[in-house]
Formats: sequence, C-alpha cells, structure tokens
Amino acid sequence: MPETLRPGAGTRTRARALARRAGRRLAADLGTPSSSTAPLLGGAENRWLRLLPYGVALAFVAALLPVTATVLTQDYKVGGAVAGALATAQTAPLLLAVTRPLQAWWIVLGADVAGAVVLLGADGTGGRTWPWTPMAVVGYLMLMACLGLREPRRTLLAVWLATGAAGFALELVGHDLGDGVHLLLFVLSGVVLVVTGALRERGDVQRRLIVQETISEAERAQRTLLEERARIARELHDVVAHHMSVITVQADSAPYRIEALPDAAREEFASIASSARESLTEMRRLLAVLRSEDAQGERAPQPGLDRVQQLVEATVRAGVPAELSLAADLGAVPQAVDMSGYRIVQEALANVVRHAPGAPTRVSVTSDGSDLTVLVVNGPAPAPTSPLETTGTGHGLVGMRERVRLTGGSLDTGPLPDGGFRVAARLPLTAGETSVNTAGRTGRTKSSTQTQRTEDAS
Repeated sequence: MPETLRPGAGTRTRARALARRAGRRLAADLGTPSSSTAPLLGGAENRWLRLLPYGVALAFVAALLPVTATVLTQDYKVGGAVAGALATAQTAPLLLAVTRPLQAWWIVLGADVAGAVVLLGADGTGGRTWPWTPMAVVGYLMLMACLGLREPRRTLLAVWLATGAAGFALELVGHDLGDGVHLLLFVLSGVVLVVTGALRERGDVQRRLIVQETISEAERAQRTLLEERARIARELHDVVAHHMSVITVQADSAPYRIEALPDAAREEFASIASSARESLTEMRRLLAVLRSEDAQGERAPQPGLDRVQQLVEATVRAGVPAELSLAADLGAVPQAVDMSGYRIVQEALANVVRHAPGAPTRVSVTSDGSDLTVLVVNGPAPAPTSPLETTGTGHGLVGMRERVRLTGGSLDTGPLPDGGFRVAARLPLTAGETSVNTAGRTGRTKSSTQTQRTEDAS
C-alpha cells in the first residue's frame, strides 16, 4: 500500500515535523542567553544584598572545589591532575553564573558529562553514585537557581530536558553503574527551576506594576493640570467676552454719542468694533475646543469676592465653625483676581469639609493697594472625627496654583505645627483694570446669584 494511503501515516508525519520544530526551538533557546548581563540582585538598594550572589557563589566554589578533587582522587581513584581539572571545571563556572548563568551551565554540563565518562574507567566507581557525584549534584542545583532567576521559561524548559537527556543517555551507557542519581537530579533541578522561575516572574510583574503606577500617576497629574487650565480658560472667557462686548458697544455707539465726529474717527471706531467682534468669534471657537463634549454652556456670571460670605455660611451649615474677616474696602480688584480669590477660598473651605470636618477655620481677605491677600487657616478638630475623604485627587491644590500663576502671584500651602493647615495666596492688583472690574461687578444681580452653579457652595 502506498505511504500516502497507509492509515495514520499523515499523523505520524505531522508529529515528526512538530517534534523536529520543537527540537530546533529548544536548541535555539539553549544557544540564546538572556540579553541582560547585570549581576543577580544587582538592582537591590542595599549594597550587601547586591553582593550576596557573589558571596554565595564564592562560598560554593570554595567548599566544592577541594572536596570534589579529594573525593575523585581518594574514593573514585582518579588521577590527581584529571581530578583537579574536573573539579575546577565543575565548580569554578559557578562564579560566572552570577552574571551569565546559561554560559556557565554549558561549561558545567560539559564538565559533568566528561567527569561521568572518566569515572566509567576508574577503579573506585563501583558502589558509588554515578553518573553524577554528590558534589556535582549540589553545584548543579545552585546553577539551576541562578538560571531560574535570569532566563525565560522556554530556556529553563530546554535546560531541564537537556539535563534529563544527558542523565538518561549516560545511564544507558553504564547501566550497571547507575544508582538512580540521574533521576534525582532531574527531579530536583525541575523543582529548583520552577521555584526560582516563579520568583523571577513575580519580581518582573511587581516591577512592571510599579512602572505602570508611576506612569499612571504622572498621566493623572498631567490630566488634572490640563483640566484645571481648561476650566480656568472657560471662566476667563466669560470675563474677557464681557470686556470685548463693552468695547464693541462703545465703538459702535461712539458716532451717535459724540457730535461732529470726523469721518476718520468714525472709520477708526468701526475698525475697533470689527476687530472686537472678530476677537469674540475666535474666543468662542477656542472655548468650543476647550469644553468637553458633554459640558453645557454656563450662562451665570462668574462669582467674585462679594460672594465669599455665602461660602463661609455654607461651610458653617456643613458643620465647620468658620469665621470671615473681609476688608470693607478692597479697592480696585481686577476681575481675574476677583474670580481667582473666590475660587481659592472655595477650594480651601471644601478641603476643610472633606479632610478636617469640625476644625475651626478662619478666612481673611485683605488688600494693601498693590496685592490682594487671601488666607485660609484651619486648626485641628476639637474631637477626633473620621474625614469624609482620606485621599485626594490633587485637583484643589493644582487649581489654586494655576489660578495664582495666572495672575502672577504666589501661593503658600502646608501643615501647621498644631495639626492644622494653611493656605495663603498673594495676588497682585493691576491698576489698569479698575474701570473694567467695576463694570464687571455691577453686572452681577440677585437673580444671577441664585442661578449660580451648585458647586460654588460645595
């Protein structure tokens, strides 16, 4: 019957092809050591822990080399020169295993096989372990531990199978001498490789998690910063849009309000009004980009320092004893500074409610004519109280810093010796925005205050 028609011939052919392919892969793994040549435990912070692999390897070599030479000479009746060479080849590569364990394994396996061949013709082999001596087993297991801590799974599997194959091949050659030590080494080496390989993979996973957490934390901080900047930009749009609208109206109405206005002046006012409208259009386009897809338009005017009293009252209702010291006359406060000061007080009080409920809090807003000073200080809570939140997202302080940076001021935050917390912001006042700020303040009405977003009181 032709080979193609023989039952099971195709299955056997595929099995042989798979076996050859697997053999080639295992051979390639044995010939491809890990790209890393860093010492084992080289990344440890403790210096003594980094030196530990060298110390262990040196101790094994110092103990096994003379013992191996002595046992081979006295018990196995091997010549002194040959015994010394075998002992050195079987133990000295353990020092190399600290940085290049796979290369060390090739040398040790070759030396162990050569030693087994030499012992075949020795006079003292009968009644003693063969093909592996006890010292060779101990050194080999130490080498397996180094391999497990460095090489990938497929390489470890190839090493384990090669160890078993070498032992079984020697057993077939000298079956009368074998006492099963090759099976013992095969099993023990597999156990050591599995344990150390699992430890290495666990360490790799932990390191990747640490790296991922670091990246995630950096991305989260960057996202928080961008969100705060977008929010500030949306708020500033309301401020600047109001000013640009005033400019447009004044420029358009100037020819009707001013009698006998020259034609050149009329054209100049018309140009000013046109430029202001174009600027408003561009700002609206920018706002559309900054606003998230699910965000709704904010129709209420942005709050200012004249609403700090409402913030303090809402904080008192939340169970925090708070008091306000607000200067009767703050002078000319630019609208950007006005809004930034309000937001800083709002976030500081919200942090007190979340992280230090019941802590007495003092809010102070003063002006010396050149700078506006906002100070929020809370002391320790009179009785231990579980905070509403134990960890924060970092949005609050990021928002404060961005607002202070926007106005060119400075921010000082930090814990106090008595257990409280302090937020101090200094915002410079620019005299050029006095009239604009006045117009912005008069535009606030009682009805707009009632429609302000609920986040203002939270």
